[in-house]
Amino acid sequence: MLTLHVAEATPESAVLVDGALVAAVGPYEDLAAVRPEARVRRWPGILTPGLLNPYGPELLEQTYHPDPREADAYGTEPVTGERAREIFRADPARLGASARRGVQRMLAHGTVAAAGELRGRAARDAVRRAGLAVGQRPPSLPGPPSLSPVPLILLPALTPGGPARFAVFDVPDRAALVRLGASTCVATVLGGRLVHRRR
Repeated sequence: MLTLHVAEATPESAVLVDGALVAAVGPYEDLAAVRPEARVRRWPGILTPGLLNPYGPELLEQTYHPDPREADAYGTEPVTGERAREIFRADPARLGASARRGVQRMLAHGTVAAAGELRGRAARDAVRRAGLAVGQRPPSLPGPPSLSPVPLILLPALTPGGPARFAVFDVPDRAALVRLGASTCVATVLGGRLVHRRR
């Protein structure tokens, strides 16, 4: 099924998706005229190639992402440091569920690729199942591990025939995205599938 994604602030960079691949990139009016049968998804803000998060191991193997039902015991925010290590030592089975929740949090921040060597099977499986690309870690890391690292690392431009992997942020332009961060993500697409949509 053909889907045409267009964001309000970047109508010149609409993306026509055919299955898991990008069929075309260009002005919305042109793509809609050529393929009028495509389903249209309209988004606020800007459409970008999505983000690389360089902190795969730190976020998926060294951070505990609590289940909402555990809020009384662990809160709702990611748990790091010695407290996270204690949780994993007490129950190693928590690694898999935590990694899956961590991946979901990454997707909610426009992450379409993760970097860093994942040593544990649970984290590798969570990344593979979600369809996240595995990227190369930059030589110098931007700061402490974060779902919205500073500076943000945008992936190269989308190209026809390439994977349909991108994100949409509810900001007026890239400068605002840099200023406000990845928490402004409203949609993430991997392999042509909408894997995150802000409610």
